[in-house]
Amino acid sequence: MRRVVFNQKGGVGKSTITVNLAAAAAKSGRKVLLLDLDPQGNASHYLTGNATPPADAHAAGFFGQMLNISLYEKPPQDYIQPTAHDKLHLLASHPELAELMPKLEARYKMFKLRETLLKLASDYDEIWIDTPPALNFYTRSALIAANRCLIPFDCDTFSRHALLGLLDSAAEIRADHNPELQIEGIVVNQFQPRASLPVRMVQELRDAGHPVLQPPLSASVKIRESHERSLPMVFLDPRHKLAQEFSQLYANLAQH
Repeated sequence: MRRVVFNQKGGVGKSTITVNLAAAAAKSGRKVLLLDLDPQGNASHYLTGNATPPADAHAAGFFGQMLNISLYEKPPQDYIQPTAHDKLHLLASHPELAELMPKLEARYKMFKLRETLLKLASDYDEIWIDTPPALNFYTRSALIAANRCLIPFDCDTFSRHALLGLLDSAAEIRADHNPELQIEGIVVNQFQPRASLPVRMVQELRDAGHPVLQPPLSASVKIRESHERSLPMVFLDPRHKLAQEFSQLYANLAQH
């Protein structure tokens, strides 16, 4: 299974959701690869702290190789590193991703990620992809490479306005490049069940027929500690309500 977490709006918890669901998958015994394609590298920092990846063992090294024809091309496994968590591996982000993007676009390399992930399918049970908050080369490459798409929704008016555009973008990729791609569902983040606005917004999504996933993810200050300590919630405090919500959300996804 190859899942991409996609939203063009920043600050909706995209990296947090990707890391924690990938961690939940690894904790359940699945062998997992997480790709961080966002030059900001939030998912990478979340998993590794300030650790510097080995030379070229990151996403910029992987994509940079596509621009250089060589008889001795490095296998994709050379760019992947283990994390401190059993069965969870990482293709880390790197700031050079931003510099590489116009060159990759000019050379029409948008399908290379899909080719690579298909080659890695026998190495991993699941692949999770974190994307930049923009519909750019890396996001399109991820949508072409994935067969499931999750959309974070943070109960905000701007997120609601952007949702139809997100669905249209995913539908266009599916129609033009990747018929396998399915919208697996909307992940409600920062949910406050006692506040009227989030409850109303989520109900409106359901009434409109959008696939809202269960359970919603609660708002919690504990997630800040999780970020600071570079420990996904399922490892930091498995009994915490939010950790259990991530675990249950993953279990629900795994049944599909």
